[in-house]
Amino acid sequence: MARMTKTEREAFLRQRLIEMQGYENELKAKGYRFIAGVDEVGRGPLAGPVVTAAVVLPDNFDILGIDDSKKLTEKKREALFDVILDKAVCYGIGIKDNSVIDRVNILQATKLAMAEAIENADRMLREKTGESIEFVLFDAMKIDAVEKPQMSLIKGDSKSLSIAAASIVAKVTRDRMMVEYDKVYPYYGFSSNKGYGTKAHYEGLQKHGTTPIHRESFLGSFYNK
Repeated sequence: MARMTKTEREAFLRQRLIEMQGYENELKAKGYRFIAGVDEVGRGPLAGPVVTAAVVLPDNFDILGIDDSKKLTEKKREALFDVILDKAVCYGIGIKDNSVIDRVNILQATKLAMAEAIENADRMLREKTGESIEFVLFDAMKIDAVEKPQMSLIKGDSKSLSIAAASIVAKVTRDRMMVEYDKVYPYYGFSSNKGYGTKAHYEGLQKHGTTPIHRESFLGSFYNK
């Protein structure tokens, strides 16, 4: 496949932006104004928290390149992170650490973190406008405890602009946390593996045991009782 020119690339990204606004535009046509996209990162690692984000984007949001955070380079995610927080109508972060994950399981911890992110975004919106989030778009999730109209989209971070924006915010937030944890616990490669089960991570566990941020319920025989 021939490499796209700069003009072709921009045209592709602009069309992608239009496509990813489809769900939000359909909801706005039904009268919903403040639509939050919600996503998570960190369900699979052996260490660290699960982090979620909720983002409400403005009607005139036209920044190109927003997509599922896993499809973007670290440099691109970092650049878009700042733009999203600057342009968003409101946003919120939800974090549940390893102790919560071990106590209630990763799925329930994720739902708690998502509810927290929505609550924090809702608070910001009320402070700015006096309004509340009216509809929530989730990536492959439904949370009955969130008493708002909602929709679950499989692979939503590739289909919805606001979910994709949330995936970037959650990913960059968690990655930065894991880089800081690497300074405290330097034997596990957290700055590069972000807590996932890489060779370096397992070697660190074998040589140094677990840390206070490891998930006991994920470690099996590696956890030092």
